[in-house]
Amino acid sequence: MIAKLLLQNTVFVVAMGALLFGAAGTLQWPGAWAYLVASAVIGPASGLWLAKVDPGLLAERMRLTAREDQPRSDKYFMLLFVVVAVLWFVAMGLDRRLDGANAGVALIVLGLALNLASTVLIMWVFRTNSFASPVVKVQTERHHQVISTGPYALVRHPMYASIMLFFIGVPLMLGSWWGLAFVPVFFVMFAARTRIEERTLLAGLPDYADYAMRVRYRLVPGLW
Repeated sequence: MIAKLLLQNTVFVVAMGALLFGAAGTLQWPGAWAYLVASAVIGPASGLWLAKVDPGLLAERMRLTAREDQPRSDKYFMLLFVVVAVLWFVAMGLDRRLDGANAGVALIVLGLALNLASTVLIMWVFRTNSFASPVVKVQTERHHQVISTGPYALVRHPMYASIMLFFIGVPLMLGSWWGLAFVPVFFVMFAARTRIEERTLLAGLPDYADYAMRVRYRLVPGLW
């Protein structure tokens, strides 16, 4: 499993680098190198930590294919998400090609800090919720139950809230305003996915309706 983890992370980093530098038409991009190096370290480190504390969850998250019990709407969401993510990287590369996307040290550090904060919060989610699958489904084979502690006491979808810091931090590291322009798009997409997930959980987990009544906010505490 560790070998598969390292291989997947390497493929992702190489693919992101190809999209960024290919669209930019240059390798002279310090922010992009900083992001790729950070990704090459954070990904395996997070995976190795998860392999130690919850190998079952790591195995679940490393399955990149669709599941039979995954709602069709979520399969469409995942396809759309991949398309938008690719466009996001290409747009930031084109921003660099057109003499934009050139962050100074301060922005690179700020973006890296947000990336690390996103990772720490996601690890908190993983430590709290052993059912944090990358796809929407009720994991009956793993005795799925409602989780209401830790970050789930604040919002119903802390994973999506946490990952938004990543989508803000990366464009800052790269110095790309075009990349930041995608942030509302990602927010709307994850907001839509919360509805897909909640329909599935309400139908499959008897206690989820009570949990949703206790924790009012989906993504942003005090707002929504």
